[in-house]
Amino acid sequence: MTDTNTPPPEGDAIPPELSHCGAVVDKAIEYMLGENLPPMAIASALLGGSLGLLSRTMGREAMQGMLENALHSVQAGELHPDHDHGAG
Repeated sequence: MTDTNTPPPEGDAIPPELSHCGAVVDKAIEYMLGENLPPMAIASALLGGSLGLLSRTMGREAMQGMLENALHSVQAGELHPDHDHGAG
């Protein structure tokens, strides 16, 4: 999730529109969790919606590159819960 309270590292400024979108998504996730919806269903719906939006707004090569970057982040352990807490 996007942390809008901590400034980004020097030189890695987050565009305001990305920060705003991240905050909206975070609130939607909080709401769905509060409705006791299963995290897997929430994640699947968000991923499906994101892929649908990407497929309507960019070419296949750009979309594939974005997904490969996400896969590399998963493989490198960057998205593991412990990564955010200094472990890993």
